Amino acid sequence: MITYRLGNDLELDAVIELYRATTLGPRRPLEERARVAAMLRNANLVITAWDGDLLVGIARSLTDHSFVTYLSDLAVRESHQQRGIGRELIRRTREASGGIQVVLLSAPQAVDFYPRIGFKRHDSAWVLPSGAPLL
Repeated sequence: MITYRLGNDLELDAVIELYRATTLGPRRPLEERARVAAMLRNANLVITAWDGDLLVGIARSLTDHSFVTYLSDLAVRESHQQRGIGRELIRRTREASGGIQVVLLSAPQAVDFYPRIGFKRHDSAWVLPSGAPLL
């Protein structure tokens, strides 16, 4: 049975291990423990999914609780995908942020998932990568 928890007071090693067990891991700075700790600490809305004592999913967000929630990470352990955990993490994220709009940048492997659960594509999103000059 999967249980869900609200809060970012998590064991850093468990979070890093979860990311490594997902397709999101290669796009996160997992070798930089202090940076991952800061990512977790500075997120103001974190919901996790647990299979007993095993962390199996995380939704890490930034929200103003009035207009938009930016869902920066949605990660579900590959062994636990296709069970509705990601959808439930998103549902709980939206509920905890007041039912407002949720915005995210999809991982390449997940681009087909989001339209199936009601997300609409937005063609004018822009990214300024770390280290890229602002011209």
